[in-house]
Amino acid sequence: MNDNVKAESGSGGGWLKRVIPLVVLVGVAALVISQGWHKYLTLQHIADNRDLLKGYIEQHYLLALLAYMGIYIVAVALSLPGGVFLTLTGGFLFGWVVGGLATVVAATIGATIIFFIAKTSFGEPLAARAGPWLGKLREGFQENALNYLLFLRLVPLFPFWLVNLAPALLGVGLGTYVLGTFVGIIPGTFAFAFAGVGLDSVIEAQRAAYDACVQSHTGAGAPPCEFTLDPGALVTAELLIAFAALGAVALIPVILKKFRKTAASA
Repeated sequence: MNDNVKAESGSGGGWLKRVIPLVVLVGVAALVISQGWHKYLTLQHIADNRDLLKGYIEQHYLLALLAYMGIYIVAVALSLPGGVFLTLTGGFLFGWVVGGLATVVAATIGATIIFFIAKTSFGEPLAARAGPWLGKLREGFQENALNYLLFLRLVPLFPFWLVNLAPALLGVGLGTYVLGTFVGIIPGTFAFAFAGVGLDSVIEAQRAAYDACVQSHTGAGAPPCEFTLDPGALVTAELLIAFAALGAVALIPVILKKFRKTAASA
């Protein structure tokens, strides 16, 4: 009887240790959102502080780059919105090569953190208690895990946070996850970082429009002028189609493997 009590106590303690990191992560995310700190992850905020940021980077380049990567890691690990804006900002502040590389590394680290916490907290325990349908899904996904993960990373139809969590439930190994994430986000990251280089011209155009609005609206009752940025001006339909094409290429090995199995069994 004592052995049973100890076993239950030990399993309870193990469960608590697994859940604590997840609780801390959710608590920090709730704090950030409740305080509105995530609202700073916008192009508008970057535009308002452009000169200040540029000046700081000129004086403390390495420190600024490390700070950018740290912010990106935290944003991804906490599943905060604004990843695209941060990627554009990286290209805008550091250039598309340095900004893109820093973003790929930071995003991979942040995604790995949330993946590892999700996998150890509820991924494996849930899989152990789930029915056969999840087992079949896990087996199918694991058979071509890298290709499926590359597809999910390349095609911009799936939220980044969802792709971070789903593999944890489907039994993807840590090495496969890190490799698939790192390689899979390279095209999109560098494309958005390159688009971010043109952010300066967008800011100037919007600022000119704002100044013109202020000069023309001199009478009382005139509608207020707003200085806003449209990130859609940097993300084109051609860019999204290119990502979808890359995702289709990633699935070619999976399709060929299934075709060969069908042909062999026929």
